[in-house]
Amino acid sequence: MRILLSNDDGILAKGLSILEEACAPLGELYVVAPDREQSATSHSLTLHHPLRPVRLSERRWQVDGTPTDCVMLACEALLDVRPDFVISGINHGPNMGEDVLYSGTVAAAMEGLALGIPAIAVSFAGRVLGSDARLETQVEMLRKLLLHLMSLPAFPKHTVMNVNLPPIVADEVKGVRLTRLGRRVFSDSIARMKDPWGRDIVWIGGGSVEWSGPEDSDFRAVHDGYVSVTPLHLDLTHRDVLDTQTDWWQAP
Repeated sequence: MRILLSNDDGILAKGLSILEEACAPLGELYVVAPDREQSATSHSLTLHHPLRPVRLSERRWQVDGTPTDCVMLACEALLDVRPDFVISGINHGPNMGEDVLYSGTVAAAMEGLALGIPAIAVSFAGRVLGSDARLETQVEMLRKLLLHLMSLPAFPKHTVMNVNLPPIVADEVKGVRLTRLGRRVFSDSIARMKDPWGRDIVWIGGGSVEWSGPEDSDFRAVHDGYVSVTPLHLDLTHRDVLDTQTDWWQAP
């Protein structure tokens, strides 16, 4: 089995090396990742300047572009044969709720899906100093979960499996839950300040987060010590509106 790995934290990210360790026994690995951090780039493509893939070893490239660029280049130009799976991560920080709309990690997996390749996104909900050590204890557990997902008799078509690992050691993980996206609201996420020349600037990021959602939400599973697996798809159509609005518009 050929597995393409990518991420949005960059080719040198610790999460990517841990993902490689988890996936090594599962198949033939290929790594195509950005040459620097590309967090919150969502599903953007680089259209206004050429890209420069740099081959680091036989199956490893870095690209001066976005996670979506990386997966597209890998499947359309760099690999001789398309991969059987695309796995993106491990992101340093959760990708739950509306995060999936901004996430480069999820976008890399979505690009695999758009190209007709089954895909999985993996994120770790720990951000604080020392959290990598807790992530390292979950390698074997993650390997078993990935093997399970990749071995499903019928991997869900047109679906990305979005995995969020809780920020605890493996022995404390209670299990795995199939979840839906929660909702999150950022407060005070825009900081106003001055640049060194005294000009007004604003910086997006930080602030506080409030979560909401039903009991089977992704954030509740992670908060309770479970691995969250949320099936996502590219179709954003609000089907309830289609099903209920029989008299949407009448010509004058």
